Amino acid sequence: QVQLVESGGGSVEAGGSLRLSCVPSDESYITFCMGWFRQLPGKKRERVATIDLDDEIRYADSVKGRFTISKDNAKHTLYLQMNSLKPEDTAVYSCASAPGYCGRGFAVWGQGTQVTVSS
Repeated sequence: QVQLVESGGGSVEAGGSLRLSCVPSDESYITFCMGWFRQLPGKKRERVATIDLDDEIRYADSVKGRFTISKDNAKHTLYLQMNSLKPEDTAVYSCASAPGYCGRGFAVWGQGTQVTVSS
């Protein structure tokens, strides 16, 4: 069973920055579609950013211009650089992977890392 391990969450003041990392236990998964999602208690999970098998990148409108998704295939690591953070970005952030293109659906999920932005 492949595992995705996130790190980099924490607490920051509004306007600050954080960088999340996600490492798959199976290195080959870094070449598949991978993405970042976030969820607040009692709310629906929101797709934040994805990078597809062909490296096509998509962002949620709420984070465009502030967040950057990237991956380092040599280090087998997915990143989410979050700048100009707002209190409404507070959530548990999880990385996920799809078996190929994103359209096949996200089948593997990390445990999540908490991001808290104070005003």
